[in-house]
Formats: sequence, C-alpha cells, structure tokens
Amino acid sequence: MITLTFPDGAQRQVEPGVSARDVAAGISKSLEKKAIAAVVNGALVDLADPINGDATLRIVTREDAEALELIRHDCAHVLAEAVQELFPGTQVTIGPVIENGFYYDFFRNEPFTTEDFAAIEKKMREIIQRDKPFTKSTKTREEAKAFFRNKGELFKVELVDAIPQGQDIKFYDQGGWTDLCRGPHMTSTGKIGNAFKLMKVAGAYWRGDSKNPMLTRIYGTAWANEKDLQSYLTALEEAEKRDHRKLGREMDLFHFQEEGPGVVFWHAKGWTMFQQLIAYMRRRLAKLDYQEGNAPQLLDKSLWETSGHWGWYKEAMFAATSAGDETEDEQVFAIKPMNCPGHVQIFKHGLRSYRELPLRLAEFGNVHRYEPSGALHGLMRVRGFTQDDAHIFCTEDQMAEECLKINDLILSTYKDFGFDQFVVKLSTRPEKRVGSDAAWDRAESIMSRVLEKIAADSGGKIKTAVNPGEGAFYGPKFEYVLRDAIGRDWQCGTTQVDFNLPERFGAFYIGADGEKKVPVMIHRAICGSMERFLGILIEHFAGHFPLWLAPTQVVVATITSDSDAYALEVRDALRQSGLRADADLRNEKINYKVREHSLQKVPVMLVVGKREMDDRAVNLRRLGSQNQTAMGLDEALAALREEATPPDLKRG
Repeated sequence: MITLTFPDGAQRQVEPGVSARDVAAGISKSLEKKAIAAVVNGALVDLADPINGDATLRIVTREDAEALELIRHDCAHVLAEAVQELFPGTQVTIGPVIENGFYYDFFRNEPFTTEDFAAIEKKMREIIQRDKPFTKSTKTREEAKAFFRNKGELFKVELVDAIPQGQDIKFYDQGGWTDLCRGPHMTSTGKIGNAFKLMKVAGAYWRGDSKNPMLTRIYGTAWANEKDLQSYLTALEEAEKRDHRKLGREMDLFHFQEEGPGVVFWHAKGWTMFQQLIAYMRRRLAKLDYQEGNAPQLLDKSLWETSGHWGWYKEAMFAATSAGDETEDEQVFAIKPMNCPGHVQIFKHGLRSYRELPLRLAEFGNVHRYEPSGALHGLMRVRGFTQDDAHIFCTEDQMAEECLKINDLILSTYKDFGFDQFVVKLSTRPEKRVGSDAAWDRAESIMSRVLEKIAADSGGKIKTAVNPGEGAFYGPKFEYVLRDAIGRDWQCGTTQVDFNLPERFGAFYIGADGEKKVPVMIHRAICGSMERFLGILIEHFAGHFPLWLAPTQVVVATITSDSDAYALEVRDALRQSGLRADADLRNEKINYKVREHSLQKVPVMLVVGKREMDDRAVNLRRLGSQNQTAMGLDEALAALREEATPPDLKRG
C-alpha cells in the first residue's frame, strides 16, 4: 500500500498504480465529474496518470488556478486540429501557452489571414462539442518519426529528433487527431468551454532562424468563462486606446524612423516631459546625498572583458572602431550598455577611505543594447535609452540599510507618479554566475532579511515574492513591479547587490584598521529606462497627465480677436509663474479650439473674451469636462501655480 496526503493533512492508504481519477471517484461522484487534472508531489499531471509511491495529492477542478493554463494548452491543440480539418495539407509545428493565451505555428503555401478566423473558430467549437477524451500514449523515437513522416509532418520529425535521449516521447489523441506533446491535458476537449477567441496572425521563422521556412502563427486567447473573456477583450480595447505610440503621434511627442531603428526622435513636447522626469529625479537624489557623474560612451573592450559583460552579453553590445582605413591603434571599443564599469573607474580614481562610505554615484547615462528588430516596440523596447542609474559603494555592514533607503526612494517615486500597487521580488543566484557560493550566501541572506522588513513595514500593503535563479550573473537583486491604471504589471526598478565587480576591477577603500578592503557595490535603478517609464506613464494616464508633468499645461484661447492682447497678457503671466503656457489666437470658433486642444490632452484651457478682458478674469475649463469656472486672473494664477508644483516640491 502507498500513502496519499491531501491538502488538509488527511491521508489515505491505496494500492500502487492508482490514478487521481480513481481517488476522486472514491471521494465522491461529484468530485470525479469536476476533476480535470491533479497535482502530485507539486507537479501538475494527467488525471489518469498512475501514482506508484507515497505522495501529496490535490485534485484540480476547472475552478482552480492551474486550470487556466490547461484550458489554453488544450485550446491550442483544438486549433491545430481545426486548421488541419479545414485546410488539408497544412503542417503543424509547435503551439505553446503564452501570457493570456496561446499560439500555434503552421506551415502552408498560402499564409492564413484574419479572414479565416470565423471558419476556424466555428470548427473549434464543433471539436469542443464532440467532447472527445485526451488519451496519452508513448512511442519509440523511430515509431514517432515514422508516424509523422507518413503524415507528411516533416517539422514534427525534426521536433522528435530534438527530444533528448532517455525522455519519453509522448502523444495525445483527441478523438482521432494526434499530436506530439509533453502534456498534461484535461480529461476531454469539452472541458475547454467556449470562452476563447482567435486574435491575430503573424509570420514566424521555424525555430526563430531567418534561414528556415516562414510559418504562420495564429494567436488566440482562452479563459475559464465568458465573463473573464469579455473583461480581457475590454481591457485590450482600453490598452489600444492608451497605446503610447498612438498617443505619441496625436500629442506630437516623438517618432521613430527606419534610419534610426530603436532610437527615439524626441519632439519638443515629448522632450519637455522627458526633462521634467529627469529634473524630478535629480531633485530627489540631491536630498539623499547622491553625487551625479558621467562616464564615457566609448570604452575599450578590455574594460568589458574585466567586468564580464563582453563574455556574457557580447551579442547584445555594439562595438566600434575608427571609420578610417588607417588608424594609429587597433583598439576595439564598446558603446556602453550600462554604466557600472565606468562608475567603478570613478570610484577608483584617488584613495578612498571608509569615512567616505556609503558613496552614492548617480548618472542619467545614455546606453545602447542590441535588440532584434522584431522585438522593438515604441518606447517600451528600444536600442538606445537613458538609465536613471546609480551605484552605491558601501561596506557589508551598510548594505541592508542602503537597500532599505533605496526601497523607500523607489516606492515613494512610484507613488508620486500615481502608482499605488507594487510587488517586490527577490531574484536569487542563476545557474551561470560569477563569485563564490559563500559570497552569494551572504548576499542572499542579507537581501532576504531586507525583503522581510519591507513586507513587515508596509503592514502587508506591499506584496513580496522570490524568483529562484533569476538574479544577475554577479549578484541577487530586488525587482520592483508596479501595476498601472488598467491592471497591467510593469517591472521597472531594480536593486542589485554585487560582491564581484569591485573585486574584478581591483577597487578598494582603506578601512578603519588601515587595511585595504573591497567595497560592496549596489546597482540601483528606479525608472530603469527613462524612455520606457515615460511610455508607461503615457499609457497609465492615457495622456491625461497631472498638471506638473504635462508638456503644455495651459492654453489661453480667445473667443474673438478683440481679446487677443489680453490673451497674450494672460499667457505671459502664466509663464512668469513658471507654467508652460501657449495662446491660441486663431480666427476659429471656440468649440473648434476646445476640441483640438482636448485631442492634444492639454489639461487646462483658459477661455477669454471681451467680458473677461474687461473684468480681468478667465473661464477655466478642464480636460474631459464640459463645465467652465469663472475666476479672477490672480486667483486662477495662484491655483494653477499651486497645482503645477511637482509632488516632491510640495513636500518640501
């Protein structure tokens, strides 16, 4: 007999080879009917899999969190079956689950289009309605290759060859249609339900190699119920309205073009916002005893070899040599992808004492990293960007306190920009890393204690988590994830502890005992990429920025030309108060002006006519509101000046 232990601690003695389905049936018929899979010793498995030894067991139903991935996985298989029923001769390749859905790649002489979706979805519903069971079997390597070769599925033959020796080669049948798959699956196609939708098509090279055939990738989404599906589709519609690329065009903030792939062409309004962001960060750092420096863009590749970046990330770095045919030397330079090696050089310049620590060195450094052209995405994924980077050189005893100070700075910054939901994740040592296990043990121990304090001090308001194996190659790190106005999560800030880089570069300080000691180096970013953070802000606010951040804060618009001189006087008074203001004196109707500046997302319009000129007053109109408020000019100036004060300056 073997012992099964359930989540509530109850145990049951059963015969070896029993399946989770058998156990569910033994508990109740209703549970057997609801069961779709099982978690055995922490691993998700098919409901029919035999259990041959003592184990923990949890029966999974469609209401459990694990069900959603299974629904999407099974839906991908049904998509593939539907495509092959409708379009004979199409070869199937791979179809994984992804965030919010799934995709499947197909090889066909004529690529699929979205016009094919209605027929494919109809066929998928037919297959789901058949409610055929998923049945697992295994084949030898040669049997599997012969099976697919006979069907003309040559991509699947390649996939079989890629399966490591010794691994089972599993197949799943769903009523006569069979696919290569590791599993697990739910019990039948009917468990998928009808809360799915095909979303888009895209081209994808087989195995991501441009030398290989081009496939058609069909993306879909699937959910546990229709309500969740509709909520997701509504969120997508809202995200499309907020797309920073669309708003960037409408608001005249920036653009991209082919001659500069992955780098931003900032227009005046966008650059104004960018500089407001930089100015805010500079003010915050000045109050926390940071020193701002600037390291060179080009550094000899030997520096990057010492740091380890050349060996670890060479493919993501841009190299540079002289463009001339003959040069005085044969140096190879790297355009910096990050600031840390340069900051170590600044720290090393001159003799440092323990009395100078912690030394906080900041830089808004322009860095470049290679991203494949297909991965570029507006401000969110670029090749050239600005890091709000800083490195804190400190003793090991100072490390925990510095991490907590950084945490306070990061979270208060996010709150100033309108974010109020965060997760702090500790990423621990990756498989490929530098440094001794002892150093990693010390660093992870300190970071774990800091994480516990962050959670405790927040009273449970800040969620924490651990990401095993996701640390940087030189040390563990905190990752700060914030949630935007429509519920999307963005990883932005990081705090990375590094015992290795200072030692590799020979950096040291003189301790209280007069001996040389290697400092701890803490890598810290708040926004991460300033460009990406601004893209997040554009989408978070949907272009409706708080007054202090808006590129144009106020437009003074005239009703008739009689008030032109007064409008310019109001504009100049606003500018003298420190506001970014323009005047619209065009010979257009006021409703036209209001509509146009609303599209530009100008937060405040001051409408003036002859009456306002005579009374030295304005009519104040807010973005998104149909109402106007009549105010005296001095009153309006004082109110707008107060509202336009950045949050850090309001705190004093």
